[in-house]
Amino acid sequence: MPPPHYDFLIKLLLIGDSGVGKSCLLLRFCDDAWTPSFITTIGIDFKIRTIELDGKRIKLQIWDTAGQERFRTITTAYYRGAMGILLVYDVTDERSYNSIRTWHANIEQHASEGVNKILIGNKSDWTDKRAVTETQGRELADELGMKFMETSAKANDGVEEAFFTLARDCKTRLIDSQADSAVSVGGASNADGSVKVNQPATSTSMGCCS
Repeated sequence: MPPPHYDFLIKLLLIGDSGVGKSCLLLRFCDDAWTPSFITTIGIDFKIRTIELDGKRIKLQIWDTAGQERFRTITTAYYRGAMGILLVYDVTDERSYNSIRTWHANIEQHASEGVNKILIGNKSDWTDKRAVTETQGRELADELGMKFMETSAKANDGVEEAFFTLARDCKTRLIDSQADSAVSVGGASNADGSVKVNQPATSTSMGCCS
């Protein structure tokens, strides 16, 4: 069976403290499912979903990292290959919000220069337990120079928009800029004018969703 067709491959990374809902966001986005069970990610996990974006098929390879301190030396190796990063905190847990600056410092140290980022305040449905306001989240995002959204994996609120927004930003930076560059220097491009970014010769899918 031939591999599914896609125009571009974009690698995204989920980071943040343990328990903020990174795995739930990934499960909701890829499988349209949610579980109340808290299962700790051990090291690294990832899923794949192919989306339509601006007339192109984009294959998203989304890496879910463990938030526990003992796994951080493992997860830092994945920063460099990420094209986009979702920094996630729990709006009911102020400590996870305060940790965002540390996570952002890790990005600055380990990720590729200019990597696209978005700040996510998850569990927005849990209004009676909220400890961090939307205004606080937006102010922190402005301070760190990134976009901001609140999401709820449980209620499926804002999840699609968050991933699509980051994917579009990555596409604009990595693909459209390369296409412009190829045209300006007279470089070769595909017959349809597109430029492939991180597209392997063969497609190997380890995720359960495409």
